[in-house]
Amino acid sequence: MLSVKQHSVAYGQSSIIQDLNLEVGKQEIVAVVGRNGMGKTTLMKSLVGMTPSRGGQVTLDGTDLSNLKSFQRVRAGIGFVPQGRMIFPTLTVKENIETGLAAVGEKRIPEDLYELFPVLKEMQHRRGGNLSGGQQQQLAIARALATRPKVLLLDEPTEGIQPNIIKDIAKTLRRIRDERWLAIVVSEQVLSFVMDAADRILVIEKGEIVHEELREEADQDKIASYLAV
Repeated sequence: MLSVKQHSVAYGQSSIIQDLNLEVGKQEIVAVVGRNGMGKTTLMKSLVGMTPSRGGQVTLDGTDLSNLKSFQRVRAGIGFVPQGRMIFPTLTVKENIETGLAAVGEKRIPEDLYELFPVLKEMQHRRGGNLSGGQQQQLAIARALATRPKVLLLDEPTEGIQPNIIKDIAKTLRRIRDERWLAIVVSEQVLSFVMDAADRILVIEKGEIVHEELREEADQDKIASYLAV
């Protein structure tokens, strides 16, 4: 579904990601884990086109995205939930979701989005800034799903979320994968969340994938050693 080949990103003279290769299958949840500063957010932003790449190719379901701008990548099927959620705090829940619809030229919020996140239907007229962190994360995911993506990218979705809500987010991602036939790529530092949510785990270090495991066979101690400061 998503193919990334020889992907490189730099800020000025500083190379952040160098010749990275990544393949994500249909209905697969892939977690990219690593410490702060190892390139997770840069990778996510570059895949959605917010940060320009210096080289390589990004292909989604056979379509080359490499030379497309962010809004064009969204229309092609990339959904993005940024780090910190970045919802519009003064807009209502309904209006926030409608910004996602506008990106793909639709106007009506699909009812199945509210079925996935019932609390958002209850709070659709409440301002986004008045929601809890967990509710804001649900809103950010719903806004991304409103664009009808083929691949959903989430950058550190557990940041600032209470531990009891983190399990719910993992369950929601699996449900989204199963019901919407999506591929999902999530960058993360919380290993327990990764073990709950992912099918495959990749470790990124200094912009390179240095380790890979299937979740069922994952050596948690080894992965944790990469995350240790």
